[in-house]
Amino acid sequence: MSKVVIIGGGWAGVAAAISAKKAGAEVTIIERTDMLLGLGNVGGIMRNNGRYTAAEENILLGNRELFEITDRVSTHKKLDFPGHKHANLYDVSKVEPEVKKLLKEMDIEIKLRSRAINVEMNENKITGIILQNDETIYGNAFIETTGSAGGMGNCSKYGNGCAMCILRCPTFGPRVSISAKTGNEDQMGERNDGTCGAFSGSCKLNKESLSDEVRKELDEKGVVVLPINEDDINMNKLDIKVCQQYALKEYAQNVILLDTGHAKLMTPYYPLDKLRKIKGLENARYEDPYSGGMGNSIRYLSIAKRDNFMRVLNVDNLLCAGEKAGLFVGHTEAISTGALAGHNSVRLICGLPLLKLPTNIALGDIISYENHMRNSVNGLRKRYTFAGSIYLERMKMLGLYILNKDMLKNKIEKLGLLNIYDEKIM
Repeated sequence: MSKVVIIGGGWAGVAAAISAKKAGAEVTIIERTDMLLGLGNVGGIMRNNGRYTAAEENILLGNRELFEITDRVSTHKKLDFPGHKHANLYDVSKVEPEVKKLLKEMDIEIKLRSRAINVEMNENKITGIILQNDETIYGNAFIETTGSAGGMGNCSKYGNGCAMCILRCPTFGPRVSISAKTGNEDQMGERNDGTCGAFSGSCKLNKESLSDEVRKELDEKGVVVLPINEDDINMNKLDIKVCQQYALKEYAQNVILLDTGHAKLMTPYYPLDKLRKIKGLENARYEDPYSGGMGNSIRYLSIAKRDNFMRVLNVDNLLCAGEKAGLFVGHTEAISTGALAGHNSVRLICGLPLLKLPTNIALGDIISYENHMRNSVNGLRKRYTFAGSIYLERMKMLGLYILNKDMLKNKIEKLGLLNIYDEKIM
């Protein structure tokens, strides 16, 4: 049986593993930390705005398993909060064990605490991935889903230093770009002032550190909006975060908390002394990143050049997904690109034509549009998410933001794509 090796066990990596396995390959995931899902362990928002459409398109294509899990462990569903409609909030403490259980049931090999540091190549093909312990993992096709954040040096150079986040670079070592190790030059996202990278868009507060009133409201409603003291309002902070779908005045004028198991604070970082001035947060304590009063992780520092099949340019058997594949924001975006990369990795091994998702569905359009826009003037300063900002506006303009499941099914069926990810290729 042919083997697909996936470097990175975040949402994109596990989605790629599932689709490659369903297509018939033997699959191994290499993950440098001791947990799967990466930023998915501190994220928690699904199905908000256009992500509802994207989730349903994925399910119709056959990429259903991870959405079934996040729906199942969601504590709040169809939640509205500033700028967002019909969101599900999954419990970050429950999701990773459920995903790991699924992968094991599918007989997908998971190699945790295994940091990839280099490649073995034969001409334009990767033959193996070299780990920090000198072990080499061989395969026929490879998918890089390492993300674009870390290590500590990058967070110091482009941010406010190591914020001690869920990625835990001091413990498990920095992310290494596999695409760069093949001789390709990665691209870096930019902020509006030309500075590289962007701060992660949220922090986590310990729910037990909130007042009884705030915690009760958060448990019951899923969202709490607390006004900020007028002297502490800073509109400029909206420009520094990766999640431009939250670059709304409401997020500068208020502290907005979402219940994802922790209390998700919708700002990249917030000085603790100022945070504790807000009624109900007098004893607030950060859960992730632990230095959330000073900074956050910096992302979009390592993006591979790719085609719309998710194949890395200039390497015959390397694909990519998630933030490694573009200026994408969010779990749904990672799962979407990961599933396509996993499916196409098996087509590539078999010598079959690769699947390109059509641009008259949201999944195909965002992949194509990001790839085009990234290479335009100031294109590296934009971000693309189904949840908001410029891409949600594009979805609406093109009529791709559809909430009717029957309409979506009819469209996918007419395109001949219904359950395509369920097809066993080899």
